[in-house]
Amino acid sequence: MIIDLHSHTSYSNCGRDGMQDLVEEMISKGVQVLGITDHNYGIGDRRDEYVAKIRELKKRYEGKIELLCGIEMCTLKTHGYRNAPDKTFDYCLIENLTSPDSVMNGDIVSYVSDYGCKVGIAHTDLFGFIENTCKNASEYLKSLADNNVFWELNVNYDSIHGYRQHEYVQRFFESKYQQNVVKDAGLYVSIGFDGHRMEDYLVDRVKTANEFLKKNNILNAYDLI
Repeated sequence: MIIDLHSHTSYSNCGRDGMQDLVEEMISKGVQVLGITDHNYGIGDRRDEYVAKIRELKKRYEGKIELLCGIEMCTLKTHGYRNAPDKTFDYCLIENLTSPDSVMNGDIVSYVSDYGCKVGIAHTDLFGFIENTCKNASEYLKSLADNNVFWELNVNYDSIHGYRQHEYVQRFFESKYQQNVVKDAGLYVSIGFDGHRMEDYLVDRVKTANEFLKKNNILNAYDLI
């Protein structure tokens, strides 16, 4: 299956495409599961409208694509508010785990303890974070798994991000050690293109990454959500 759990629409300040236009484009690309995850600060006070729009499109395109209602949460102190996601959302993606300016202070498990939906760590070099904080990789990843926190492999390559690839993703693809630690911990892994412009979308990157998880018996976060 082609599963993409990270996408943006015009509800994000940095996104451009209308939600329905994006859904139809993803159907044409062969995407079977799409999680829409606009930024919390872009959605703002339009939360009910945002959720209702996704639910309406989910019904309209049933049988053509499965839509999931997500949100991407910025945790920088400068953004000043939290609005913890509840069961209204299928899941959320959390940003800024490694930033010294994050209100999480490096502790995502405690921070999301009152979240009412599943939680993923967005576009983060998790093994780099583990090394820099002198954590035991096996124990830390198991603590994430035990608390239903998954990890995103962000396969983005587009104009908004300056056509920069995430090096941590390639390292994971090449490292049997990292793959085995993730598998042994029972950590779920998601795939997301983090798209902001439909014309930049490279479906083969998403497809290849999903196939990699399946081939290597790594748990796909779609099955957790």
